[in-house]
Amino acid sequence: MKIKDITYIALFAAVMGALGLVPPIMLSFTPVPITLQTLGVLLAGGILGARLGAWSLSVFLLLVAAGMPLLSGGRGGIGVFVGPSAGYLFAYPITAFVIGFIIQRIKTLNLRNILLTNLTVGIFLLYLIGIPVQAFVMNIPVLEAIKLSLVYIPGDVIKASLASYLVFRLKKHSVFKQNLSKAS
Repeated sequence: MKIKDITYIALFAAVMGALGLVPPIMLSFTPVPITLQTLGVLLAGGILGARLGAWSLSVFLLLVAAGMPLLSGGRGGIGVFVGPSAGYLFAYPITAFVIGFIIQRIKTLNLRNILLTNLTVGIFLLYLIGIPVQAFVMNIPVLEAIKLSLVYIPGDVIKASLASYLVFRLKKHSVFKQNLSKAS
């Protein structure tokens, strides 16, 4: 792995940590908070690509597991990986990898294609892994966990839209595009 790759990985792990500084929105009926870190997952996959995006989020999760309070609300430590939001955390590197994989293979890279990828693959994959784990940890039926998770959809659509716009604008920037195409 090149120094430039390691720098990009560390940069996006830091972006995830910075997004964790924004306080979470806690809801009274579910222990899973609304955070901005979903935005970081979508950005890492879209900007860095499959391999580097997954690496950056894996490094981020390793830092969290080591006890750094990088998750929204100052959470950190191994205990967050057995809580109701554990499935969403485990989905971070997988989602970044899949988004990066798809975006790297889109022939016509436009805002619509990136947004569709972020919504249909990114957000869906986070929910696909996160909701069953949440149901298991909370000891509730999966259908009830799905109902609880419906409240997150409007915010996730906004985060996916913002991430798509940023990815599209950065991919158009020629220097950044050249650096990442060599890295991937």
